[in-house]
Amino acid sequence: MKILILQKFKKNNMNIRFNKFHGTGNDFVMTDNRAKLLKLSKETIALLCNRHFGIGADGLILIGTSDDCDFEMKYFNSDGNEGSMCGNGGRCAIAFASLLGIIQAETIFKTFDGLHKGEITGVENNTWNVKLQLNDLELPTSNAHGYLLNTGSPHLVIFSEDNSKLDVYAEGRKIRYSSNYKDEGINVNFVTVFENYISVRTYERGVEQETLSCGTGVTASAIVSAIRFPQFQNKVNIQTKGGLLSVSFVKEENKIINVWLEGSASFVFEGEIKI
Repeated sequence: MKILILQKFKKNNMNIRFNKFHGTGNDFVMTDNRAKLLKLSKETIALLCNRHFGIGADGLILIGTSDDCDFEMKYFNSDGNEGSMCGNGGRCAIAFASLLGIIQAETIFKTFDGLHKGEITGVENNTWNVKLQLNDLELPTSNAHGYLLNTGSPHLVIFSEDNSKLDVYAEGRKIRYSSNYKDEGINVNFVTVFENYISVRTYERGVEQETLSCGTGVTASAIVSAIRFPQFQNKVNIQTKGGLLSVSFVKEENKIINVWLEGSASFVFEGEIKI
């Protein structure tokens, strides 16, 4: 499906071709910038991600060239600021790179926190099943709020008896803008543990809302859950509001290694916006 979106601005005059993808409901404006023609301001990125006046998305991703690997991914939050590692965004970037013909079934690409491996294990009806390897991690620490773990982005994991009853926006925002986190920001994950899976709801900094899914957030939540609860070993299945994900990893004495995030990445539509 192709869509043409028109916006009027006084200072800008260019057309941007884009593809819209989502990873279990975490949605992104994806743009091929290998020609290095796009230099988008913070305000323009925020407008493109605006759900009322732009295309609408949790973030924007530019695909560029790299001398070190197959491609480079630059991720921007919906507020227009460049973001840290985005797990679902990384999986969507792999699917988009496949659509562009940059990669086949396997890839190594560059993003905010270095090089990452990716694998495409199936494609059907404009949906790719994508595995993304994240960096090795330090063991989580704890404080009065919950468990802290940086999975490429900083996350706080809080366990809840029933996260379906929580006002995630209000509770997450209160913590994110508390004195401990207001400067750097924190992503806040509320986790409910079941017999053979966990449910995760996340308030994301930069988006400043609850998102339907957060890749680095479910990774942090899965690892903390596996350390705390004996029914989980080296793989945890996760239910988010946007769909199912899984995280596998190996626990060593002082760190977590071989971390993989797996789930669907879906093409939604393509279009062109004039700004």
